[in-house]
Parts: sequence; C-alpha cells; structure tokens
Amino acid sequence: MKRIVKKRDDLRRRQLRARQKVAGTAARPRLSVFRSLRNISVQFIDDEAGETLAAASTLCADFPKDQSGGNVKGAEALGKLAAEKAKAVGIEEVVFDRGGRKYHGRVKALADAARKGGLKF
Repeated sequence: MKRIVKKRDDLRRRQLRARQKVAGTAARPRLSVFRSLRNISVQFIDDEAGETLAAASTLCADFPKDQSGGNVKGAEALGKLAAEKAKAVGIEEVVFDRGGRKYHGRVKALADAARKGGLKF
C-alpha cells in the first residue's frame, strides 16, 4: 500500500513541477494530457481565464468505437481528433503538458498525431 501511495505522490509532485513552468494563455493554451490504464483525455486550457477551451477523450462519442484508449493506435486516433477539435475552436499553437508522465508510448503518439493534425507545439 505504501508503494502505491508513494507512486501517486511522486506523480502529483511531477505534475506540480511542470505547472510552474508551463502555463496556457488564450493565444497559446495548454494541451493537458491525462492518461489512465484504459483511457486518455486531452484538454485545451486557458490558465489565465481558468477555463477549458476544448476537450477530447477516448470516452467521448466522437472517438472511433473500434479503437481502444489503452494502446498507441488509440492515442494516435485521439491526437487527430483533438487537433480537429482545436482547429474548430481556432487553436493553432499550444503548450504541451504531459501530465507528469514520460514522453513515451501513448503520450508521445498522441503528441505526434496532434502535430500531424496541424497543431504547433
């Protein structure tokens, strides 16, 4: 049990450390990634106003039902969907917040797909 609590605390510490350096504005919102074992969520956040401008998730209705959020292919599909939603709201440039996770695997696949979708990091 101690190991689980320590992992959770370490993740929270990494998230807070990143938030000190990364902040989103209306012109360049923060692309925040949340990754669980089965799903991934993405939000475009304006930290100055404290509001979410757009969001996408593997649980939303727009996400293809034949994809899973727990693998790299699902993360790529979500990256494309997130880029489309951002373009619809008028977002072109973002600041990437990996949520305290390593830039590897699903997080990297999502970021690469969002870049291919037209977002500038």
